[in-house]
Amino acid sequence: MKETEEKVILVGCQTTEDTDRFDYSMDELASLTETAKGIVMVSFTQKREKIHPATYIGKGKVEELINIAEEVEADLIIFNDELSPSQVRNLSSQLEARIIDRTQLILDIFAQRARSKEGKLQVELAQLEYLLPRLRGQGTQLSRLGAGIGTRGPGETKLESDRRHIQRRIDDIKTQLSSIVKHRERYRERRKKNKTFQIALVGYTNAGKSTLFNRLTEAESYEENQLFATLDPMTRKIHLPSGFTALLTDTVGFIQDLPTTLVAAFRSTLEEVKEADLLLHLVDMSNPDYFQHEETVQSLLIDLDIHSTPQLTVYNKRDKQHPSFVPTSTAENIFISALEQTDQEKLKQKVESMIIELNDFYHIEVPASEGKLLSRLKNETILQELSFDETKQIYICKGYALENHSLWGHINYYCV
Repeated sequence: MKETEEKVILVGCQTTEDTDRFDYSMDELASLTETAKGIVMVSFTQKREKIHPATYIGKGKVEELINIAEEVEADLIIFNDELSPSQVRNLSSQLEARIIDRTQLILDIFAQRARSKEGKLQVELAQLEYLLPRLRGQGTQLSRLGAGIGTRGPGETKLESDRRHIQRRIDDIKTQLSSIVKHRERYRERRKKNKTFQIALVGYTNAGKSTLFNRLTEAESYEENQLFATLDPMTRKIHLPSGFTALLTDTVGFIQDLPTTLVAAFRSTLEEVKEADLLLHLVDMSNPDYFQHEETVQSLLIDLDIHSTPQLTVYNKRDKQHPSFVPTSTAENIFISALEQTDQEKLKQKVESMIIELNDFYHIEVPASEGKLLSRLKNETILQELSFDETKQIYICKGYALENHSLWGHINYYCV
């Protein structure tokens, strides 16, 4: 076992009859723990009508947990729900191991993954807003110099737990983020003005978005078989079979029970999804819980007020398809392996055919002297037919362009 790995006990409380969903949630907690470089020693669960208000699990179960923690020499106990400040205090007074909850675990992973200034600020904001209501009754000092899961963060190395100090830091981060968001909005406005077609990759964490993104755009987005491998959104050009150029954005992975503090903090980056003309919803068809993943993503899209954007469901990892897999999307869908070049081309063709449906047809005759216009038609529209009439010295062009594109003035002028 590596020195950096901590011995962890997972604790879950099942309050519904949906055993499959609860079991999946516990499995996901184990995956998150491994991503944070923890080693799961024991998974400890209890079935109750409702979570115990004082100790999360029943008092008898707390006694059992104390004994198990001593037996396996646990460094950390992770609870599968967000704990209240009083629950943390009560449990900490009885257990020697450190205690964190699911939200802190996800925040910790995000702290490790953030690369850009914006990503780091967003994570720190989420961490501080999570911490602020939990300061009552705590000691007068909070050190960020500690080691281990739940203590990592992109902010200052040491931070007093004085509420005013933290509130000032929150206000400072919000000011910095506001400036970054305005810059992002200006960039988006410029893209809108240029009528650039925007595609966003969305999907459950670890569905293979970054792998596909890199293959389609020849970018270098971080890709790894782990949860939340990508945190910062990246946008690159994608060239479709006709020569048409669109923008493709890789986004942060979604997850079941994503902490509300994180959804709020990352709303500005998720705006990229909101502005998209087409969504590619990537689903890992090798995962037994693919249906749960699809539902979670759709639910979060609704939370973000994304209802009417055209969507293509891309079922990924077809070479590892789960035996019980049945496609659930009734809308447009396609089966691919992100690593297969033929599948990448097939996906590009499918995307282009969907873009054509969202565009308007044109048929024009362009003089041979209009080389600049021809170049723009090739790059900014889907040019399906191009032939040269030697007698008239004109190019005959047929294709599709976005409604209100700046090229329509030229198109209408040379319209047949």
